[in-house]
Amino acid sequence: MVSIDPLNAADRDDWLPLWHAYLVFYESALPAAVTDDVFARIVANDGLHGAIARDDAGHPLGFVHWLVHPSTWSTDGYCYLEDLFVSPDARGGGVGAALIAHVRDWADADGCEKVYWLTQSTNTTARALYDRVAQSTGFVHYEMPLRGV
Repeated sequence: MVSIDPLNAADRDDWLPLWHAYLVFYESALPAAVTDDVFARIVANDGLHGAIARDDAGHPLGFVHWLVHPSTWSTDGYCYLEDLFVSPDARGGGVGAALIAHVRDWADADGCEKVYWLTQSTNTTARALYDRVAQSTGFVHYEMPLRGV
């Protein structure tokens, strides 16, 4: 059984190793100040939202982060599921699907028109789940770093 609850300040010690594992998975690194800011904004409900999944014993299994933004194609907001991570030893047990469903239900209750997300084309394990719960739009993602980053 999996429980999913909003992230709060007391969850930091459980969230942080998952967050670091997520960054390693995507071969990325962030300054500690960014990590601190992300968690602070999530728990303050300052434009970012987050939830943590736990097993029956209370062990952390994964997390999800999302945000809502306006759209030029809708009078309702769009919900962007920005980060989703499930611990490797918990994959395949429905945790990822439960986290996505949590965001879907939250966004529906918030009046959003849709939930969407991105992943790497090579992330075949996650894409197998995504293909079951959503539809690929076929869009290709581009980005342009700014400020010399």
